[in-house]
Amino acid sequence: MDDSRKTERAAADWLARRDGEDWNAQDEAALQAWLAACTAHRVAFLRLQAAWAETARLRALAAGQPVGTVATLAFAPRPRSRRPSRWRAGAAAAGVLALAGGLGWTGWPLGGRSQASHARAVGQVLEVALADGSRATLSSDSRLEVRMDRGQRHVSVVRGEAFFEVAHEAGRPFVVEAGGYRAVAVGTRYAVRRDADTLRVVVTEGRVRLESAPAADGATRPVTLLPAGSVATAGGNGVLVRPLPLDQARRYTDWREGFLAFDDVSLAQAAAEFNRYNTRRLELADPALAELRIGGNFRWANLDGFVGLLEQGFPVRAERQPDRIVLHAR
Repeated sequence: MDDSRKTERAAADWLARRDGEDWNAQDEAALQAWLAACTAHRVAFLRLQAAWAETARLRALAAGQPVGTVATLAFAPRPRSRRPSRWRAGAAAAGVLALAGGLGWTGWPLGGRSQASHARAVGQVLEVALADGSRATLSSDSRLEVRMDRGQRHVSVVRGEAFFEVAHEAGRPFVVEAGGYRAVAVGTRYAVRRDADTLRVVVTEGRVRLESAPAADGATRPVTLLPAGSVATAGGNGVLVRPLPLDQARRYTDWREGFLAFDDVSLAQAAAEFNRYNTRRLELADPALAELRIGGNFRWANLDGFVGLLEQGFPVRAERQPDRIVLHAR
């Protein structure tokens, strides 16, 4: 038996066991470890989970029952009410496995399409599994719209920022669209951030092709190829690419670990970054403070700690209010 079939059978076994009556926290932890060990594990499990959901939908249609909507694909235990017995769950999983193999699936639901919407509020970061085995980590106050079919994997960054770990599929590109630009990859890791008038792409692994929308007269625009270590900013003046050492480029994605990394930026820029992650605002009362230069790594959840350091190292006085901290020059 080849590795792919072994993985599929293991995924079917996990799915059957998860729907058994004696599933417990230790079993869930073991499942999560198996899923995290390999992208192929996640793809196989998602595929069989989607197929199982589809067979339930078909059974409901055959019985004339209303059909529910599958809102998301999540690695979480199902409700324990009216579960099938272990042997019935195993038989269902085996049937799903045979169905998936017979259709020649590559990780897609029976309809060939998958759609989802993911959003985070201010101060929240979320990692989600996509239907193709890729993963997306949403930054604070961000929203993604995901649409996948057999020809293309498409993600729209409606607002905010997300980091993508793209499952490799040479025949189906992974396209992230934002602000009139398309960041296209096959299998790589990169972040896309959408601001009011600019787009930023940070590549930490592989290559990304950055495409601009056609001009008003329909003419195509140049394509920019971004290797690992690239930080590209796109806006009204075109695309600016900065090649950086990989460890420096990765600092742009430290928000996933709870940090903001500043390298000689203005206090105005630093305050704007903190405000992306906190409902308590950081405001500058004096324009002279805006150009103070800031450097270092700071936890975005520790606004008070950042302000305390400012008071110690700069001619700054902080006025603390419940909903904001106002900085004054001393």
